[in-house]
Amino acid sequence: MSDTLLRPDSASAWPDAAAARSLSSMPASNGHFQQIGGGDLKTMIAAGYAWLDRHKELVNALNVFPVPDGDTGTNMFMTMRAAWREIDQSDEQDASRVAQAVAQGALMGARGNSGVILSQILRGMAHAFRHKPTITAADLAHGLRHGSDTAYKGVVKPVEGTILTVIRQAADAAQRAAAVGDSIAFVLAHTVQAASDAVEQTPTLLPVLAKAGVVDSGGKGLFYILEGMQRGLNGEAMPQPTESPAAAPLSSAALDPYNLPPIRYGFDVQFLLWGTDLQVDGIRRWMIENGDFALVEGSATMVKVHVHVFDPSAPLAFAVKQGFITDVVVENMDAMAAAGQTPDDVKDDLSTAPGLPRPSVEHLGPIGVVAVAPGPGLADVFESLGVGSVVSGGQTMNPSIQELLDAVDALPMDEVILLPNNSNILMAARGAAEEATRRGKRVEVVPSRTAPQGISALLAFNLQASLAENTAAMTSALASIDTGEVTQAVRAAEIDGLVVQVGDVIGLLNDRLTAVGASPEEVVFDLLAQMRAGDAEIITVYYGDQIDARTGQALGAQIAALYPEQELEVIAGDQPHYHYILSVE
Repeated sequence: MSDTLLRPDSASAWPDAAAARSLSSMPASNGHFQQIGGGDLKTMIAAGYAWLDRHKELVNALNVFPVPDGDTGTNMFMTMRAAWREIDQSDEQDASRVAQAVAQGALMGARGNSGVILSQILRGMAHAFRHKPTITAADLAHGLRHGSDTAYKGVVKPVEGTILTVIRQAADAAQRAAAVGDSIAFVLAHTVQAASDAVEQTPTLLPVLAKAGVVDSGGKGLFYILEGMQRGLNGEAMPQPTESPAAAPLSSAALDPYNLPPIRYGFDVQFLLWGTDLQVDGIRRWMIENGDFALVEGSATMVKVHVHVFDPSAPLAFAVKQGFITDVVVENMDAMAAAGQTPDDVKDDLSTAPGLPRPSVEHLGPIGVVAVAPGPGLADVFESLGVGSVVSGGQTMNPSIQELLDAVDALPMDEVILLPNNSNILMAARGAAEEATRRGKRVEVVPSRTAPQGISALLAFNLQASLAENTAAMTSALASIDTGEVTQAVRAAEIDGLVVQVGDVIGLLNDRLTAVGASPEEVVFDLLAQMRAGDAEIITVYYGDQIDARTGQALGAQIAALYPEQELEVIAGDQPHYHYILSVE
């Protein structure tokens, strides 16, 4: 291999400087080499990571559902970044060791279902590359096949028309190519082409994609990773990515002073704080007490801060008294929402990461419980029910396998039940349980898809029962409750006959879009009617962080008047993005 490979215009064009250095220092291929070593594989990983970064917003825009969620492109990017960070400082030339490090990083950093499936693909490939200091074309094809098989096995109910279809057809093509040629570039070219073809075919296999007029987002993300790896291998120049179709942030020129956006979210503030004796715990405590989604990490000399506040001057004024601040970013999230973006479109190391686990003094006897909660109020509810460790996370904040594993490890019990409370966290929870079990703890996942389901499961917990008995009883309890969620559409869509425009208030019943209305309150009553609340015993309303207590209680009074026979609870859930979460049982 000779000449130079992928020289970006500047290091800032890449996800991080280390990836840029790796890409710019590796020699290029003449397209006919028959094996690659660890350094070449590292270059390919860097290129796949960078190429996905260039296109992740395009992948995000393919999401079908109009709710604020952990977008596929971002989750896959975060997973690839974790993989890259395992090798960015390595000079390892053994391809099998590089592959193993990549797989381990992806596993621990996997976020969302798409990220977990990606990590399984990389894990399967690493297993196929064991004890191989260099990788041949046949090895590459075998690795892709093993990656596909591992991913399929990791999904309880595999669905075609998804990332699974794309990796399977890509692996098929790789094996056919390896049977007729020993050039790695030749095999990878056929792999990428097959992945592209498979992505385009996904709407024919998954009706929801056809109705929305899009291809599968996870499959498209995998295609960009494979295409980037091909470009890295062949030494091709990296063109500028296509502009994302997602709405741009609202500019001052677009603001109408007589029709300004409502103040719901405030400002996203991020900065670096420098000093010689910084008190990280004290800084974190101040941010938690004075803002939302406070994420503070660092040391005595440098601290990175992320917080949501309504007055951006407050955290900055506090910080300048502690030390020297740089890299200040202030984003008006209400302006972003008015432009059709979700407030968590401000993404970096911290703003996409869930909060640290919240330990509780009370535990459920000899069996520990870890629960994911989308807001501080809901976290308090889980803790009051005996949860030992609460991980902050939810629809827009998918915790990684590592973060869930840390919460499990923080408990002193050898037996733990994990409640993901979100369908897009379920696979990560299973990954964390598998890893914790491998390390010696017995961990079971109760597949709760909503916070109310998690609460219902906890009410079925029996101190005298075994881990297996409790897991079974808690899983059965999930079916006894209906969950309604009220939020605002972040993209236009037509699902099951409902036409949704950006900014519409929408309602989900058990994760299905079933209501559209002009106000959150209108959608609440629509959902309650669909949930047959009049036949239920208990109605619970959790109001979000954009709803004040007076408004929440006023809605509760209206519900009580309409459903006088039912027991009613109105609780501050403090969840972001979702005006109300309802449970009926």
